[in-house]
Amino acid sequence: MKVELEQVVRVGIADLNIARAPLKIRTSGLGSCVGIVIYDSSVKIAGLAHIMLPKANLEKVNDNKYKYADTAIDILIDKLIANHARKYSLRAKIAGGAQMFQLSNGTDVMRIGPRNVEAVQHRLDKHRIPIIATDVGGNKGRTIEFDPFTGKLKIRTVNKGEKYI
Repeated sequence: MKVELEQVVRVGIADLNIARAPLKIRTSGLGSCVGIVIYDSSVKIAGLAHIMLPKANLEKVNDNKYKYADTAIDILIDKLIANHARKYSLRAKIAGGAQMFQLSNGTDVMRIGPRNVEAVQHRLDKHRIPIIATDVGGNKGRTIEFDPFTGKLKIRTVNKGEKYI
């Protein structure tokens, strides 16, 4: 009996990468972090960024630009276009942005999940990339896996099971 192992490109925290079908692309550990999938379904290519924070501090020269919504999305779009994606065909799906801790005060600083989601939406809007589907908020962690062939994003949420968007 021959068993085919599914080939998956893994993206770590504060990381990004691209995959072309038949490869899939996956990241885990999305709590307040947001996973952004940007894809061109006509050429079966997708990029995934796992962002931790909304905005880069540009004074920190050696900081990881994949960590932030504003810099990671720009880099991801450039990588996709360099690999034959067409800017006008790009679409996005996002997941994550949970509020992982109960807040006792009303400060905006600890609303990292919701702030990440807002930053991602703003940056994608700036690039005129429509968000086709979302699974954001709540208070549970997620793992996501995107299939560039089908255009489906599988989301596994802690204690909630799997769904596709």
